[in-house]
Amino acid sequence: MARNLDAKCRKCRRSGEKLFLKGDRCFSPKCGFIRKAYAPGMHGKKKTRGGQSEFGHQLAVKQKIKRIYGILERQFHKHFEEVKNKPGVTGDLLLQRLEMRLDNVVYRMGFASSRAQARQLVNHGLIKVNGKKVTIPSFKAKISDIISVNEVKQEKTYSKNLEVIIKNKKDFPSWISFDNQKMEGKIVSTPVKDEIGINVDVQVVVESYSR
Repeated sequence: MARNLDAKCRKCRRSGEKLFLKGDRCFSPKCGFIRKAYAPGMHGKKKTRGGQSEFGHQLAVKQKIKRIYGILERQFHKHFEEVKNKPGVTGDLLLQRLEMRLDNVVYRMGFASSRAQARQLVNHGLIKVNGKKVTIPSFKAKISDIISVNEVKQEKTYSKNLEVIIKNKKDFPSWISFDNQKMEGKIVSTPVKDEIGINVDVQVVVESYSR
């Protein structure tokens, strides 16, 4: 699967805001966006962000969402095609589909400090869905699915440190029910738009694809 290998801090600087792509580092003084709060490139400090055309605005919103979830255009468009004919607000359905990606669910449960790290955990076989190992980051989790750490990997140093982190975590989304003792989470409902925490007008993306 193709990936965007551009430096994560450059993606934030290009978007003009923090996208929290590097986990704990984004909250420290080492954050690239704090040190260089301007667009990347030799003319970055001279660039202004005003005066965007409608197309430019649509593209910027789409790029921001893709950077947050760590996906490229082909996969993003595929997710749009999955939801565009379903009943409901297409933009909200698109965000829900992105939230239900397995790598994002792993991130939301606190198994990883960033979506990039969550993707790596899934790829390396550390995550199980309903007791079966799944190595596809874009796998769509469904209501009643149970997400857990592969018991074969639980003796690894990362898994042991993870137990300490999870026990101190309290801000689980309302659509996830987490069992600290079993170290597993259950999807109990569909993600709510207000709780997703991504400040974008997704309908702009729908308009872009509908032209």
